[in-house]
Amino acid sequence: MARHSDGETRSRHSPLIAVVLIVALAVTLAGIFPFRQILAQNRQVENTQGKLATLEQENLVLQQRIEDLKTDVGVEELAREQLGMVEPGEIGVTIDSPDGSELPAPRDPAASFDDRGFLQKLWEFLTGRDLEPDG
Repeated sequence: MARHSDGETRSRHSPLIAVVLIVALAVTLAGIFPFRQILAQNRQVENTQGKLATLEQENLVLQQRIEDLKTDVGVEELAREQLGMVEPGEIGVTIDSPDGSELPAPRDPAASFDDRGFLQKLWEFLTGRDLEPDG
């Protein structure tokens, strides 16, 4: 029985190890991409449910406003706020901007700078957070 040297054994197993590593990498990548999409979609559902709850709360406020406008006091308040109604003997004052428009909010130059580190960006990629729209 002839003995193989260490070099022959390594060279015989090298292609097998390479194939196993390539298959493992392919399986990992095939699992990561759907996984990150699932995570992103779950977060999107949670965000949408949060927005829905906010809209339902706003809807309740608007329903209450509608009920308030069914009273004389509510109508008078609306007329004072939006139409500038004044009672006899009162003085109404209205202040408008020169061109009739509001001034734009100042732009934050640091808002466009991305200071996230490599590891944070990698984590966001792996968890699918990079698939979510901002805001």
